Amino acid sequence: MNRGRIRWQCRRALLELDLVFTRFLERDFDRLTDDQLADLDDLLRCDDYDIWALVNGSKACEVDRWQEMIGLLRQS
Repeated sequence: MNRGRIRWQCRRALLELDLVFTRFLERDFDRLTDDQLADLDDLLRCDDYDIWALVNGSKACEVDRWQEMIGLLRQS
């Protein structure tokens, strides 16, 4: 997994989401396992508004393996 590429992809156009990812990168990113990085990489392929809906809880996460990542983002 290319951590630099994934870190760069965490920069989002939606301000609220960008703020969440900024805090997430500072607190959790360096401790992610390869499996977690793969899940994050998949999640980052989604539209900003879809990711934001998952993070703020207005949309249920239907992808089981994203649950942990969404939880970490919600803590941010």
